[in-house]
Amino acid sequence: MKGIVIYDSSFGNTKKVAETIAESLKDAGLDVDLLHVKDAKLSGKRYDFLILGSPTKFGTMTFTVRFFFGSVKSEEWANKPFATFDTENPDNPDRYSAALKMAERLREKKMSEVVPALRAIVIGQKGPLKDGEVERIKGWARGLAAKLGEAAPPQ
Repeated sequence: MKGIVIYDSSFGNTKKVAETIAESLKDAGLDVDLLHVKDAKLSGKRYDFLILGSPTKFGTMTFTVRFFFGSVKSEEWANKPFATFDTENPDNPDRYSAALKMAERLREKKMSEVVPALRAIVIGQKGPLKDGEVERIKGWARGLAAKLGEAAPPQ
């Protein structure tokens, strides 16, 4: 299976999460491209799955990621697997999540969520990632790789 990990990042924390996910998926034997959302040329004909990430800003995804949804064509991506992730500050009293909102938008595009959204914790507004988060992210990505393996079409 060939997939794409697309992310936006403000202070580098979400980029680190995306890199960790992409590397973990590659370690599991998946073919993965990693791209910043501004560089992503999305094609459902080229990719079998999509992983999308954003920092949580003002309770939602970044403007750039919101704009990106226009390039996700339902007819190309219907029934294909996806997962979402974000970075969040645990001091946010309402615990808004960009990842949950992105997942909702991708389900509206008729895509199939394969694992619950990853909500990575950053300390303060600018980070860094909370101690232990990188290992937790790797574990999430290993579980994602296993689920993607189950979703792969028979050869």
